[in-house]
Amino acid sequence: MYIPKHFNIDNAEEMYEFIEKNSFAILFSQHNGEPYATHLPLLLNKEEGFLYGHFARPNEQWKDIANQEVLVIFQGPHCYISPSWYETNLAVPTWNYAAIHVYGQLEIARDEQEVFEALSDMVKKYERPDSPYQLENVDGNFIKGMSKGIVGFKIKINKIE
Repeated sequence: MYIPKHFNIDNAEEMYEFIEKNSFAILFSQHNGEPYATHLPLLLNKEEGFLYGHFARPNEQWKDIANQEVLVIFQGPHCYISPSWYETNLAVPTWNYAAIHVYGQLEIARDEQEVFEALSDMVKKYERPDSPYQLENVDGNFIKGMSKGIVGFKIKINKIE
């Protein structure tokens, strides 16, 4: 990603905070020899250096993603910058935005418990703190059945910018 020096962020904690606040991402890989992207929420485990998520099983991106370098883009706020905001006419329009790019290796999660824990963490993140819904309280057989419709994964973070 092209990053002008004066906009570069070197602080890992600041980048992790951005990911946690803007966790709906785009995951890019090659699928059937072409670029392919899926929009999905991802969870960050800073201590282990992984992103966790899952595909809908009918989304075939998961079928050939192993051993690829993937790109995940987290996008934050953005807006048009008008030249009319400046005190001179010697200006041009531009766009102000914030984004984090993460590069890494994706591994399909085979362990049911690991997938369940990732799903549970995702529910905890997005449900209101006072929500009566908790994945742990849902019938286990129902969860097992529904889990057949997803493919869990984790991405080892190799580079972040």
